[in-house]
Amino acid sequence: MIRVRNIRLGPDENEKELRRRAAKKLRVPEEKIRALRILKKSLDARKKSDLHYVCTVAVTVEGREEELLARAKGPDVDRWEEREYRIPRVRSGARRPVVVGFGPAGMFAALVLAKAGARPLVLERGQDAPTRLAAVEAFRAGGPLDPENNVQFGEGGAGTFSDGKLNTGTHDPRMAWVLGQFHAHGAQAEILYDAKPHIGTDVLVEVVQSFRREIHALGGEVRFGAKLTGLRLEDGALAGIEVTTRAGVETLPCRELILAVGHSARDTFEMLLAAGVPMEPKPFSMGVRIEHRQSAIDLAQYGRARGELPPADYALNVHLPDGSSAYTFCMCPGGEVFAAASEEGGVVTNGMSYAARGGENANAALLVTLRPEDFPGTGTLAGMYWQREIERRAFRYGGGDYRAPAQTVGDFLRRVPSEGPGSVQPSYRPGVRWGELHEVLPERIAAVLERAIPALGKKLAGFDAPDAVLTAPETRSSSPVRLPRGADCASAVKGLYPCGEGAGYAGGITSAAVDGMRCAEAVLDKLPKE
Repeated sequence: MIRVRNIRLGPDENEKELRRRAAKKLRVPEEKIRALRILKKSLDARKKSDLHYVCTVAVTVEGREEELLARAKGPDVDRWEEREYRIPRVRSGARRPVVVGFGPAGMFAALVLAKAGARPLVLERGQDAPTRLAAVEAFRAGGPLDPENNVQFGEGGAGTFSDGKLNTGTHDPRMAWVLGQFHAHGAQAEILYDAKPHIGTDVLVEVVQSFRREIHALGGEVRFGAKLTGLRLEDGALAGIEVTTRAGVETLPCRELILAVGHSARDTFEMLLAAGVPMEPKPFSMGVRIEHRQSAIDLAQYGRARGELPPADYALNVHLPDGSSAYTFCMCPGGEVFAAASEEGGVVTNGMSYAARGGENANAALLVTLRPEDFPGTGTLAGMYWQREIERRAFRYGGGDYRAPAQTVGDFLRRVPSEGPGSVQPSYRPGVRWGELHEVLPERIAAVLERAIPALGKKLAGFDAPDAVLTAPETRSSSPVRLPRGADCASAVKGLYPCGEGAGYAGGITSAAVDGMRCAEAVLDKLPKE
């Protein structure tokens, strides 16, 4: 096929126009193009007076490609071939690998293993997506928190209750396969070419169930309500695992374990440390959720009401003179601030949006970068215990019923307690308690946010609007620990493969999925092939 880059498309123009413009760049009649596929589509909003999409397409053209390429010339036209991701087949009866965790990393690790014929066993401490969705909605309505079945734990992992962003900074060739699998299991076709693809929580809930059904159809198994609670080691190598369910404790033989537990499995981290698995503290970030009216973000980014354009987003960062830094993360256009606690007596916020991104507000994590030397304690799990301390402080400040502390930006910068909202109504459920966030956040975080918010307001008009809402705390942006591994993805404990966000090797749905594939490939290298 032939790739054609830099085709402009107006916001109100039909994608069918791409065929005519690709033909013009190739210097062939439009009817010579037999097939066209969009490879990438991104919105260029740098000039508010000239908003347009920039597209890259792959076309099949009647005639000899060599002659067409020679005649077209120029940097926007070249040959394109789709890369094929190949999975080796293992010998029937090969020992069965185990995957712990069914978030993006564990899900894609299990999918690769299942397609290879390895019949993986997946252990997930939470429940299936429908059961999980009911528990999450009950909690948001003011019901009790289930520590084993919530926004952090269950089918699809923490990513299920998010905006479902699939954009990533990695250029790993596995990315195309990841996007293709999401589409094959029910995600929108646009994710295959959108420069900022997203799925949405409402679609993800269905997609993750489809992944599970394929894994089962290929001979794998996903067990819900099954928590890893111990390792059995022999001469520094994994020999078995202890699994706890409602029925009790079971010991299973296991020589290859992909550990994809996510960033919130604190009891698992404690167990691994006690078992002698190498671990180390790592930098991570904490802060708040900031919320604006989506119409205000649209106006700031587009210079007008969005009309036919998608809800506008942003990604901001600032480096302050003293070396500290802050940035926005997981921005959710038309979304909600979400209750994301997984431990009783702690408040945690996150962001979520549905596929349509049709909510009144936009929100994003506003985070401060923290290094191990910033942690108030010492030891491998010091960052984790700091997270817990902040979450419990927020729980007490919120009144002990999982309401989240909130304050307007104007009041936060003046250090005046807020008594209620302005034009931005907070979306967090089960509700907020207005007050003074300096009583909840550590000074190390609050002081950076005080300087960062006005600086970010210079980069995005209205970001520092006095009635924007800050909801606290956002503590689970990434894992506070890393489990070191070698080039073969293996821990010093032979047979253990730390994986994904929880192990410190990913920072989102797609990077976690790619890391899950990478670890699955490492396990397949140890199994006999057909």
